[in-house]
Amino acid sequence: MSRLDRVDRSILRLLRQDGRASIRSVAERVHVSRANAYARISRMVEDGVIRGFTARVDHEKAGQAASAYVTLRIVQNSWRTVREQLLRLPGVAHIALVGGDYDVLMLVHTADNRALRELVLGSIQSIPEVLSTRTMLVFEETDQIPADGL
Repeated sequence: MSRLDRVDRSILRLLRQDGRASIRSVAERVHVSRANAYARISRMVEDGVIRGFTARVDHEKAGQAASAYVTLRIVQNSWRTVREQLLRLPGVAHIALVGGDYDVLMLVHTADNRALRELVLGSIQSIPEVLSTRTMLVFEETDQIPADGL
């Protein structure tokens, strides 16, 4: 895998701001040819630097009015098993294995607090390797879009 140069980082910044930007637009804004921009983006996709293209969603407007961060303590050495079970649950937006007081940090989005309660108490806590959970409600979210750098 090759290192990213200034042009690659500029391309990534532009695509994070607008994942639908055309190759032509990206090329013009970073001052390279369309073929060069296309080749760089393709390389970054093949190398796994770019994992995909997605839409940023306003979860409340999309019918997911309740969001929460959920921390989990899990049985030692059960991360892979727990992760696979968590990935099957509806509304899971992000899962991270972390160090500190908790083992796992998750971001979830649900239709309402009743659905959130069912997700945490009914689904997550029913996973045998989950020892405990803590839920922190999200009152407001703001996505950070990089102005420069990564």
